[in-house]
Amino acid sequence: MDLELEQRYQHILSNLEKDLGEKPDMQTVIFLIGVQELNKGYQKLSKQEKLEVMHIGVCVLLSPYGFYSPLGRDEEGWPHFESKKKLPPLDGRQQQYLLKQAIVDYFTE
Repeated sequence: MDLELEQRYQHILSNLEKDLGEKPDMQTVIFLIGVQELNKGYQKLSKQEKLEVMHIGVCVLLSPYGFYSPLGRDEEGWPHFESKKKLPPLDGRQQQYLLKQAIVDYFTE
């Protein structure tokens, strides 16, 4: 794993820890990105809606890499995305690397 990427990723997690009170895992970060992009403020979410928020997070993270493209929002304000190209077969370590890079890019833009 790229040492610089890991340091930048850990720095982001440390900053989030200050706000959350505990260091988040990657799923939590993806969820938080989804909530940010949903932009609906505090609301109770069903389990299905939480999964959809995580999907928003993943789509937002992978859009700059050409995997998804935003389609707009529905009548309830939820963003929707179109799959543009298939993710290549990645092992767990490669998936982690891609998501860490995407998270670092998201928070540094």
